[in-house]
Amino acid sequence: MSDKARVAVFLSGAGSNMAALLHASHLPGAAYEIVLVASNDPAAPGLALAEAEGIPTFALAHKGMSRDAHDAAMEAEVLRAGADHIALAGYMRILSDGFVGRWPGRMLNIHPSLLPRYKGLDTHARAIAAGDTAGGVSVHLVTPDLDAGEVLGQLAVAIRPGETAETLAARVRMAEHQLYPHVLNRYVARHHDSDWLLARVRKLAMAMPEAEERDSHGAPGFRTSGRSGKFFAYFSDRHHGEPHIALLAKTSGVDEMTDLIARDPERFYRPAFYGASGWVGIVLNRRDTDWDQVAHWIARSWRSVAPRRLTGLLDAADAF
Repeated sequence: MSDKARVAVFLSGAGSNMAALLHASHLPGAAYEIVLVASNDPAAPGLALAEAEGIPTFALAHKGMSRDAHDAAMEAEVLRAGADHIALAGYMRILSDGFVGRWPGRMLNIHPSLLPRYKGLDTHARAIAAGDTAGGVSVHLVTPDLDAGEVLGQLAVAIRPGETAETLAARVRMAEHQLYPHVLNRYVARHHDSDWLLARVRKLAMAMPEAEERDSHGAPGFRTSGRSGKFFAYFSDRHHGEPHIALLAKTSGVDEMTDLIARDPERFYRPAFYGASGWVGIVLNRRDTDWDQVAHWIARSWRSVAPRRLTGLLDAADAF
């Protein structure tokens, strides 16, 4: 099975950003593939571009349909295509909160301004009227609030003397075609990025009461604070020649560790050096990493070493 992310692209018009994403997906090292191009306009030229490249398409006019009904039909095609991400590329429909809420962190949009400036329409005219020296483009995650999701990447485009909204739009569009494939590729490949994975582990580990970070044998480790503090998690980036980027967490002992590995050898493994003491390796560099499970193991491992004065309050809270 391919490790590439499967992306559905939504468009309403010419499809130039879709084409940029599609052609970039054919380059060496691409971390995604386009599995569907869908539109709310059956006459959208972008559909013909996709069909010419052999990409499955779907079109459904939204006129006469409720927003929820149209979104449901579009989403059904996305799921039928097996897509795990959606890239909006000139899709001129505001999606329902319910649809967006079912794709948190998996739906991206491109917007022709340097967000948070100039959300919505007429971005180029507004930037020129404000006397800005640059316009530009942003790629962001989609949330229920319009153009308000986390910005994943931006590219500025100079505003020249005598600039018009039309001339600026033409040059921003060229920037869009460079930025969107780059950001999408980087985003869907983040599960291979050790810095990104460490940041997620660090956030979860440091959320535990009185936790501190300290290197151990050249690897980031997390322990309870104080002179008598004990380690409850390690971040292993292919240490000791292992192929994994992983979280190392404490189990109840070697028997439990062995059982976990036997039940799911793709997700758990016996780490070198630590495995003899019952620590288990939890593989992180997978597209389907269950971060709720990672959080569970960090919390459980912390409880196994934290002092009673800290765990007692949590135990009492759990009792209720």
